[in-house]
Amino acid sequence: MNYKYFIIIFIFLYSCTTTDFNNTKKDKIIPSEVYTNKGFTLLFTEDLKKQKLINKKIDERSLIIFQKNIKKGTNIKITNLLNNKSILAKVGGNSKYPSFFNSVVSKRIYDELELNEIEPYVEITTISENSTFFAKKAKMYDEEKQVAEKAPVEGISINDLSLNKKKIQKIQKKDNFKYIIKIADFYYENTAIMMQNRMKEELNLKNSKISKISNTSFRVYLGPFNNLKSLKNAFDDITPLNFENIEILKL
Repeated sequence: MNYKYFIIIFIFLYSCTTTDFNNTKKDKIIPSEVYTNKGFTLLFTEDLKKQKLINKKIDERSLIIFQKNIKKGTNIKITNLLNNKSILAKVGGNSKYPSFFNSVVSKRIYDELELNEIEPYVEITTISENSTFFAKKAKMYDEEKQVAEKAPVEGISINDLSLNKKKIQKIQKKDNFKYIIKIADFYYENTAIMMQNRMKEELNLKNSKISKISNTSFRVYLGPFNNLKSLKNAFDDITPLNFENIEILKL
């Protein structure tokens, strides 16, 4: 009797454990991959297309951007990192544009984000359709798209552009212009050193640095740079590396 009783208890406990295991697997959250990049954006103009610096056109009223590393039709959030204004947009077809820039935007996006001519510094982040930002902005996107097709660009501003004039004037001072070029972050310091050596051998770049972000993150970077010309020149020097996600970070 005692033996049978023990078997019944064992089966009961095993069935409970199995059920809990299955629930754990079912409830496990697997985060989706998100692409993000910080850098300078480029305002599309007809002159750039005539000069063949850009090979595709963006309508000045559209909410479309060009971005080489994100597939066409992807929803993205583009943020002006100097005033934290964001807008929802979509990636257009693949286009050629200067590698220094992380994107090309329409005049509408440029104006609504109040981007600075000297420092059009933005962050681009891919977003899914079930994200909070997309849910809030999707309706506005559809409604504004209809208006934008009919109205001139000057009549579609969401925000009061006068609010940040003083801030923009401060940004234009050279003292505030300080950026680094992030080549990559590595888990191991030895790997970061290997990248540093590769840059010396292949590109003859001897001014790269390594910064310890944490015990498991070591950043290889160039800079800092105090003016746009030196920043662009350094960026052009590392273009042969063909890295997809080199970033420009403001200090």
